[in-house]
Amino acid sequence: MAEIARRTTNNSKRVTFLIHRKEVLQQAVKTFDEQGVNPDLLTAGMVQTLTRRVDKLPVPDVILVDEAHHALAKSYQRILDKFPKAIVLLFTATPHRTGRAQLDQIADDIIVGQSIHELTEKGFLAPFRYFQPPGDFDSKLLKRGSTGDFTNDSMQQAMSTKIFGHIVKQYKRIAPGMQAVVYTYSIDSAIKIAAEFNSEGISAVEVDGTTSKEKRAVAVRKFRKQEIKILVNVNLFTEGVDLPNVDCVIMARPTASLALYLQFSMRCLNPRPGKTAIIIDHANNFKSFGYPDDDRDWKKAIISGKQKSKTLLKDPGMSIVTCDYCFAVVKASEVKDGKCPICGKPIKVHEAKPISYVDLVEATRERKARIKQIIQDQVMTNIVDKPVSELKSLSELQAYARLHGYKPGWAWYQAKRKGLIKK
Repeated sequence: MAEIARRTTNNSKRVTFLIHRKEVLQQAVKTFDEQGVNPDLLTAGMVQTLTRRVDKLPVPDVILVDEAHHALAKSYQRILDKFPKAIVLLFTATPHRTGRAQLDQIADDIIVGQSIHELTEKGFLAPFRYFQPPGDFDSKLLKRGSTGDFTNDSMQQAMSTKIFGHIVKQYKRIAPGMQAVVYTYSIDSAIKIAAEFNSEGISAVEVDGTTSKEKRAVAVRKFRKQEIKILVNVNLFTEGVDLPNVDCVIMARPTASLALYLQFSMRCLNPRPGKTAIIIDHANNFKSFGYPDDDRDWKKAIISGKQKSKTLLKDPGMSIVTCDYCFAVVKASEVKDGKCPICGKPIKVHEAKPISYVDLVEATRERKARIKQIIQDQVMTNIVDKPVSELKSLSELQAYARLHGYKPGWAWYQAKRKGLIKK
């Protein structure tokens, strides 16, 4: 954005920069200055302020909107509607909003950036390890509020108070000594979590929306200087705030928002030589959204209408099922006729249970790859003696094609003939 602003002001054109948080605004202005943006042709401010002064703002040629998944709000729209001739560029790492209305309401197109995998391989993001509960989370207790995310009362009910000590125990086991940010759902829970850490001799501070700016600034400064290990917060450190030394994120709350989940989980991915970040998911958020570096169809994400978060995954059906017989962990979408794709035994359906307080398990890429290979091998075994007429899925047809050396297009052609995929 700073480079676009620099080129714009170099051509004697005016730029307006919009953001909704003071901390991010300060960082942006500093970056624009370092990049050589002409300050006389730059208007940079919080949308809450600029929307009240919209009639007095200089007319911009280019408008840059940061954290643009918020840009459908009336405060943004008042500014954008005031300057219909300006070129508007919307920037966000999470171009999906909770609810029906998406960014296609204000954007003509989306330019998708590099994937999390690519950014990690190039050193712009740190690699990570992901830990999650092995049991089920009681999603029946969760209710949505006006924002589209879960209500505090339902999260309080779902997240038993036993979890507070469990969070400290798992931190000590998985990420001892790491600088960590904890995301929780209420001030009361944040205070209790911080108290649990401090009682174990691990320095922790709680901050929330009611914390004074002075106290919040002191807490952040001490955290950056590593004078405290744990920063427990309620909905504060999600967007833009620069916390470069976060090595661990602890999710102590569920969310219905893909954007919020990605902001939570990726907070610890600032790179550093030799760093491997730790993500601890106490609420099984991965079951709704996959993992932070899963591929997502962001072009589909900006289309308005009713859509589930898992439709944003290129490999849909991220719900995970555990077989009671062979203990394989497989995708629900790969369970056919109620049978485990690994051992063939029936997959039992259990009543939802409150979150388990056992040790979390690591979701390794190698383990997921092994499971996928086992599933592929099982499909191959199942079709080896079958004629084409008895094959009932695209995966079976693809396995048959590999077995007989057919080209990949053969499976798609046969699947269309059988009506397994739309023409």
